[in-house]
Amino acid sequence: MFNSPLEQFELITLISLNLHNFYFSITNSTLVVVMILALMLLILFFFSYVSLMVVKWHFLLINNLFVFSRMLIVENVGVKYVKYISLIFFLFLFLFLSNILGMIPYSFTVTSQFIFTFSIALIFFFGVTFIGFVKHRLHFFGLFLPDGAPLAIMPFIVTIEIISYIARVFSLSIRLFANMMAGHTLLNILAWFCWSMFLALGIWLNIGIFPLIIIFLVTGLEMAIAFLQAYVFTVLVCIYLNDVIHLH
Repeated sequence: MFNSPLEQFELITLISLNLHNFYFSITNSTLVVVMILALMLLILFFFSYVSLMVVKWHFLLINNLFVFSRMLIVENVGVKYVKYISLIFFLFLFLFLSNILGMIPYSFTVTSQFIFTFSIALIFFFGVTFIGFVKHRLHFFGLFLPDGAPLAIMPFIVTIEIISYIARVFSLSIRLFANMMAGHTLLNILAWFCWSMFLALGIWLNIGIFPLIIIFLVTGLEMAIAFLQAYVFTVLVCIYLNDVIHLH
């Protein structure tokens, strides 16, 4: 049991190397990310192998995830841009696994770290912007100037649109980070409270059943949120991709 609900979010250095002026460290966050990437490769290999050797591939979970990713692109970007399915598929699967594996007691949820979610949001922000530049060249800047805007207020509109565009990085990262951190903190507080009642014995042992039931309900809610936040993050990336492609 943690002494503080926030201890579960602390970065712990597992291995540190200092070679001359180069410092390198492996933290619990680094270890979890590597494990998630390895798990993703294992899942892809396993389902690909099973699909070839045992059952029809279109009944497999991995195919459903591809269909789901394709649906997101078709609905939010357009059927012509299904070529980005690998990008969307990887993003959703990575975020979902990061969220759901963080539900394991005493594990580490990388998506509860703002620097991690901000890094992912920043990478996709630059990636989406790059796609817009490649497709439209200098016409890409038309994204910041709505059609029919009065000339007198153009500087204000352009400034607001640029700030709004840059703010997408923060909205993406803060939404994911805040939801994961808040839910895990609540679960930790409830678990500490329930454990304390069980240790007190007597009548508190019976009363402790109620917060235990709440813990199970909140855990189910957190698992739903783990999927929902991965879904929302991925959908927003699709919407931002649609904006730079069609200059909406």
